[in-house]
Amino acid sequence: MKTKAAQAQIWFVTGSQHLYGAEALKQVAENAQLVAKALDSSPSIPLPVVYKPILTGPDEIRQLVLEANSDPNCAGLVLWMHTFSPSKMWIGGLSQLRKPFAHLHTQANRDLPWDTIDMDFMNLNQAAHGDREAGFIHTRLRLGRKVIVGHWSDPETQKQLGDWARVARGWADLQGAKLCRFGDNMRQVAVTEGDKVAAEARFGFATNGYGVGDLVKVVNEVSDSAVADLYTQYIESYDVAPELQKGGDRYSSLVDAAKLELGIRAFLESGDFIGFTTTFEDLHGIAQLPGLACQRLMADGYGFGAEGDWKTAALLRFMKVVADGTDGGTSFMEDYTYHLDPQKPQVLGAHMLEICPSIAKSKPKMEIHPLGIGGKDDPVRLVFDAPAGPALNASLIDLGNRFRLIVHEVDAVECDRSRSRRRRAASDAQSTGRTGALGVQTGLQDGNRGVDLRWRSTSHGLQLLGDN
Repeated sequence: MKTKAAQAQIWFVTGSQHLYGAEALKQVAENAQLVAKALDSSPSIPLPVVYKPILTGPDEIRQLVLEANSDPNCAGLVLWMHTFSPSKMWIGGLSQLRKPFAHLHTQANRDLPWDTIDMDFMNLNQAAHGDREAGFIHTRLRLGRKVIVGHWSDPETQKQLGDWARVARGWADLQGAKLCRFGDNMRQVAVTEGDKVAAEARFGFATNGYGVGDLVKVVNEVSDSAVADLYTQYIESYDVAPELQKGGDRYSSLVDAAKLELGIRAFLESGDFIGFTTTFEDLHGIAQLPGLACQRLMADGYGFGAEGDWKTAALLRFMKVVADGTDGGTSFMEDYTYHLDPQKPQVLGAHMLEICPSIAKSKPKMEIHPLGIGGKDDPVRLVFDAPAGPALNASLIDLGNRFRLIVHEVDAVECDRSRSRRRRAASDAQSTGRTGALGVQTGLQDGNRGVDLRWRSTSHGLQLLGDN
């Protein structure tokens, strides 16, 4: 995946003080380097962990923070207090910090040396004291951070740190990033609206609109040879329906879809965009609603939101960077309708066309089906099933004076095929649930699992499949 965070790294920062003498500080530095090296080599942590010299005073701390802020490769800091490190000297630096940080509450040794323990050992190994002092000032300054408790060699501790590092990488990718909106929001819809100025100030990405005519111009410039090359990719990657293959009576529709993909991709690459939105109400000059293009661009790491939903496009891109290198996949999706069996409540997650094939459990099929909205030609799309397993639904909404991230842990379950076939047989042309639709067991009876479901049921969502 192409990302500005490709060179991202985590800085390992250790706090101490001069009270304990030069020999103690030398040992602190050696231990800190040992810990940083172990974390750097851990397969659970996806970013390089870079050791930084120990910090013992406010000037050193402030200088390191300013260096971190100005280094585009620094995705975040891991802070550890090896000894007691009076936290007032951290105020000036932490007040200036503009990067994420994790507070690693650990110590050099795992076990207490009961037979030899003395005061020198206790002064040197004071994480139980120093890290609590640090935790107090972090809370007192109202600093957002991740707190991880455990020995640095413990695989679970390393996994938690790795999860945080992935989020830091996603945050780094958003800083200075650009989103492209083709057209505006779906008319009269509220939840897809939002304050783009506040979002840029809060999250770091800019969102701007572009006329569909600008895109049409690029699409019309796509060469026949480029379409031919992309057609070869389609044949190699998917089970392409016979009518869409060369010589088939719907081959021209596949050509239109390929031109759309190549045009949108070229537009995004030329503007260095990380994501985009479309809307079926603004398609002037476009042969069909972009379905296949959105699916394949999402699979390549672009963020996407339908009907102008730029917040979901940004969230999807963020989650793709976070999840890069893990099993499973991420996709734009909507919670469409409920199955309210009290013994097994479910939500059907779906969308008209734009479901990312990264969540497909087998080779997708390329098909063409009618679409009852948009007033355009039948769109080409990828059709597939998603696997069962643990998943997350997430949605970012603007509540006026703040943003809210709504997250819901769910279980993706297999569709009931017999009911699904009966529904499709009776459906009209507007129903397109086959494209990536899946049932999601919500756990509505468990109050600890449901989160603000009223909003989720009406807002665009994001599906993260896999164990991570």
